[in-house]
Amino acid sequence: MKEHRSVKVRGLGLAISAALITGCASHSANVQTSSTSASELESVPAARTTVSEETEVEVEILQTGGTDSAPEELTDGTHSDVVVTHPALSQPLSELELLAVEQNPQLVKLYQQYNAASSRSRYVNKLPDPRLGANVFGAPIQTASGSQRAALSASQAIPWLGKLNAQEQQACFEAFAVRADYLSERLRVIAAVRTGWYRLYVIDQQIETALANQELLQSLIEVANAQISTGSATQGDVLLGTLELSKLEERLLTYRKLRVAVQAEVNRLVARDADTSILTPKELKIDLPALSAQQIYQQARESQPEIQAAQLRTQATRWGIEVAHLSRRPELTLSANYFVTDNNRPPSSLYKVGQDPWSLGAQVSIPLWKEKYDALEDEATWKHLASTNSESDLLDRYDALITELLAEARRAEETAKLYRDTILPQAQQTLRADQESYSRGAVEFDRVIRDYRNLLTLELGYHQAIGELAIALTQLSRVAGQDVPLQAAAPPALPEPQKLSEPE
Repeated sequence: MKEHRSVKVRGLGLAISAALITGCASHSANVQTSSTSASELESVPAARTTVSEETEVEVEILQTGGTDSAPEELTDGTHSDVVVTHPALSQPLSELELLAVEQNPQLVKLYQQYNAASSRSRYVNKLPDPRLGANVFGAPIQTASGSQRAALSASQAIPWLGKLNAQEQQACFEAFAVRADYLSERLRVIAAVRTGWYRLYVIDQQIETALANQELLQSLIEVANAQISTGSATQGDVLLGTLELSKLEERLLTYRKLRVAVQAEVNRLVARDADTSILTPKELKIDLPALSAQQIYQQARESQPEIQAAQLRTQATRWGIEVAHLSRRPELTLSANYFVTDNNRPPSSLYKVGQDPWSLGAQVSIPLWKEKYDALEDEATWKHLASTNSESDLLDRYDALITELLAEARRAEETAKLYRDTILPQAQQTLRADQESYSRGAVEFDRVIRDYRNLLTLELGYHQAIGELAIALTQLSRVAGQDVPLQAAAPPALPEPQKLSEPE
């Protein structure tokens, strides 16, 4: 496996950098405490945003309650009891999440951008560097007290101090916004890893289902061969079964190719070799959220880093207006000059021969160009209005997205429940009945094959619904900014299809 540079030292750097700018914008009352508090800055790249504890295998996004717990009522009065029993999420998923947080190139880049932004906030309020100058005269300036050979000067520009403070506040908010971008991207990467992992789970279940149906189909072909000897079946039945077996093999090839692609994408997210093996569990437990859409939306407003980033940038643009307004204030420049003079004149009682004169001076900029400063304020104001509208649009989009994801999760849950409790038992019962009828010569073989096709499609659809439910809950937790509390339920496991024995 290729080696990847670990960036675990980023945690300490992030905490130190954040501590240096924590107090920058403390006097702004319009920033949420959750966005700028020093306690939040304890999050480091090596810690998972949506996982409760690093040392635990259990992941909160799909909570793992006991299999004997009773169904609970949802906030809208409905009930949920679709669960594929599984005591806890497999260790490989938690390991993948940690690797993604530590090694994902996009997260590394955003962390470096945050360090750059936090560094900027530490110098924008400082005075410009002083200037030193020297003029050496080619032809000395002749004065009564002596020849002046050179002039030395020093100057210091002093901008309006209120403007420096406003620039510091703006830089602080921009640095916190970049940090929120980092946290938002970390949520997205973790959700992408989980989504890929659940897709791998679905593909593995589909492969396992196809293999089980391959055995079932093989048993049907064996029964057809046995029926030929008794004269109740034809060679065409065997050929039809063989054709279905070939189609199933083609489906397996497609699933395996898709698994390679999904596995490569997950490995890309964690910055490791594309062919590194990823394990999935045999069973998976899925529950619906215990919160309503409005409660999840409120959770997102408080915890979603992308929303916090928009709010912080709105605060930064508000300080940008103040910076533009204070740009009208004059800038003061203080200077000192020293003239090197030779002692090459006769002594005089009126002045000191050879004395080096010096002077102090001050200059003030005059902001005469009103249109220029009006344009600066207009630019800052329009940026602030755009940022405010962007924040409002983001809140609306999250509101709609939460409603959509929650509806998708409930649809997938109801679909899986319908498959498991009604459709699949009926399809299995139909196949068994037609298998028995075929062994007695009461039905044609193509009818049994049709029943088999229907059962295979329905079983694949059941696993697809379970995967869609898991992915919807993963995205719901990403949107909410933290794991959404789930409720536990434990219905019976999916019944296994039965093989038909050969007639005696």
